[in-house]
Amino acid sequence: MLVWLFEQWLAQDIALFGFITFRTIMAALTALAVSLLIGPLFIRHMVTRQIGQPIRELGPDSHFSKAGTPTMGGALILVAVIVSTLLWSDLFNRYVWTVIVVTTAFGAIGFIDDYRKLMLNDSRGLSARSKYLLQSLVAIGAALFLYYSADVPANTQLFVPFFKDVAIPLGLGFVVLAYFVIVGSSNAVNLTDGLDGLAIMPAVLVAVGLGIFAYATGNIVFANYLGMPFIPGTGELAIFCAALAGAGLGFLWFNTYPAQVFMGDIGALAVGAALGLIAVIVRQELVFLVMAGIFVIETLSVILQVASYKLTGRRLFRMAPIHHHFELKGWPEPKVIVRFWIIAVVLVLVGLATMKIR
Repeated sequence: MLVWLFEQWLAQDIALFGFITFRTIMAALTALAVSLLIGPLFIRHMVTRQIGQPIRELGPDSHFSKAGTPTMGGALILVAVIVSTLLWSDLFNRYVWTVIVVTTAFGAIGFIDDYRKLMLNDSRGLSARSKYLLQSLVAIGAALFLYYSADVPANTQLFVPFFKDVAIPLGLGFVVLAYFVIVGSSNAVNLTDGLDGLAIMPAVLVAVGLGIFAYATGNIVFANYLGMPFIPGTGELAIFCAALAGAGLGFLWFNTYPAQVFMGDIGALAVGAALGLIAVIVRQELVFLVMAGIFVIETLSVILQVASYKLTGRRLFRMAPIHHHFELKGWPEPKVIVRFWIIAVVLVLVGLATMKIR
């Protein structure tokens, strides 16, 4: 919006608002400020309304003290991201609106789930089948839109890390890949959101990494130099990524151990979907698999646990997702969180390294 105001009313010889780098920085700072400003008001409101998190009886005993902690804090992230993105991005860019719509839609699905659990006292929340159906409808809709609006061959090709000349045309297979990345990423972040700050910091790191990819992919000079696909318009997604990173850091201020507020499905589903969608748009699904390795590991631990128990009657881990396994081994919660953060930093750096090693 500010870009449009600049073009309409401000002096044309001032090019500051034309630089994606400047707007990216401002988007991060704006989202951070918004989340820090409304955070205390939101938490106070949730405490007054006594809208707190119920704790599973099957969870670690150390979690029972967290019962009643305000949840649905992901709303803070969504508000901060959307406000900042609307202010600093080019609103005539179709990728920006695609990400905003999908993020909001997944947030709405999470809100319904949280609302049923917290306000209607329905421990099941939104049924798994209903939740998956709604996620699938949104993801397929987004994938089809991207497929039919593709304006360059790179939009629907699969690029393999380390090889600058390997571009596999996917055809309608692009829709299938995009669907699994978006829905899988959304649910993976949701599974990871089990300890204070565990999910949001890796999400911030991945958002920064994807923002760098978005900027490079949307800049013909950098794309050609790095041997990456050039996709016009994706540079604006760096602004969304920066807003997500800023909002995530602001949320972490209140979510760090011991948490004053939990993210809830409204935040986890939305953040995961946003990251997956951006990875699809900038054509870095395989690199995303590496950078989001923490989320992948958490998801695989659940899949392996269920498969092992059904096939052999034995559990591979003391509890899944795997962060609970380490808790039950005696690791203090802050130690689990920080060590997972360190792994996330390393994985994002490995992903970024693929930009040059081609």
